[in-house]
Amino acid sequence: MPRVALVTGGTRGIGAAICKALKAAGYTVAANYGGNDEAAQKFKAETGINVYKWDVSSFEACAAGVKQVEADLGPIDVLVNNAGITRDAQLHRMKLEQWTAVINTNLGSLFNMCRNVIEGMRERKFGRIVNISSINGQKGQFGQVNYSASKAGEVGFTKALAQEGARVGITVNAICPGYIATDMVKAMSQEVLQKNVLPQIPIGRLGEPEEIARCVVFLASDDAGLITGSTLTANGGQYFA
Repeated sequence: MPRVALVTGGTRGIGAAICKALKAAGYTVAANYGGNDEAAQKFKAETGINVYKWDVSSFEACAAGVKQVEADLGPIDVLVNNAGITRDAQLHRMKLEQWTAVINTNLGSLFNMCRNVIEGMRERKFGRIVNISSINGQKGQFGQVNYSASKAGEVGFTKALAQEGARVGITVNAICPGYIATDMVKAMSQEVLQKNVLPQIPIGRLGEPEEIARCVVFLASDDAGLITGSTLTANGGQYFA
């Protein structure tokens, strides 16, 4: 039986690329999404991948979502925590809602999702958890104290859970992408990209979603069984951690 992989934020951008790559590698894939029904249905029609709508910042919603995925497809062997949002502002102007929304979605979702799959993984003595963090969780970013804190927290979460899962066949790793050619990044003005972004990247280009997806496929594989608690930087040399 193919292993089941669940990807949060899986119908657009990096998440969509991850889902497609995992499917191509032989996994049965479920893609979670939060709100864009049109994009999710288009993704499902194009890929044949099942899509599931729930709010990853809600523990109850995650519990129900995991239960539904497992009822439809079988036990979840691979969990990719990719869902994330930004609500940028300098701290002296940031509203409490901007802080809590980002922390709850980006970091709180790791607890919400992992807690609902970890017992099954422990019982089966196998699991692969991959958390998609960010370069900004490693180096910080002006106007993103909420986002940077959440993404740095993902790295700490990864290292702690990796220690708990190691003896029962569960690996937990993080990937920190740099600037990736998603719709959000490509929506930036060409002037900003050319003058402010690309000069920071030694390889001289944006990353592609598929490049992050290939990292996930490796970390999810049996071949990566020795690797746990690691943070993989995928940023074209922009920042060395």
